[in-house]
Amino acid sequence: MEKEESKIQDSELAVLQVLWAAGGTLPLAEIRHALSERCGWEDSTVKTLLRRLMAKGAVALESRGVYRALTAQENYNRHTARHFVEKLFSGNAKELVAALVEDGALSAADLAELSAMFRVEEE
Repeated sequence: MEKEESKIQDSELAVLQVLWAAGGTLPLAEIRHALSERCGWEDSTVKTLLRRLMAKGAVALESRGVYRALTAQENYNRHTARHFVEKLFSGNAKELVAALVEDGALSAADLAELSAMFRVEEE
């Protein structure tokens, strides 16, 4: 699935987010309702996105009209983060963190928490 995760488009990600929030299987009607409210999409758009995600192996049709995400959110997030660091920072995650610190995106509390995480991993 890792190759396919990098091919998931933003619109397809919106469908996955609905499925992840459900925490399991979800009927098509509920997926359409959630995406209609959030994105204003028509039924045909939602069905097309589900077909694409099924072709990519990210979603499965469990039974008639009931879908389940095959890609775990945590796995998708990790893969996307790695891809982001590779693409923008030549694989150097330290440069990403430095950029976040310089921009003020990380608070002192965030930095302390990260520092504590690193100390635990070293032990």
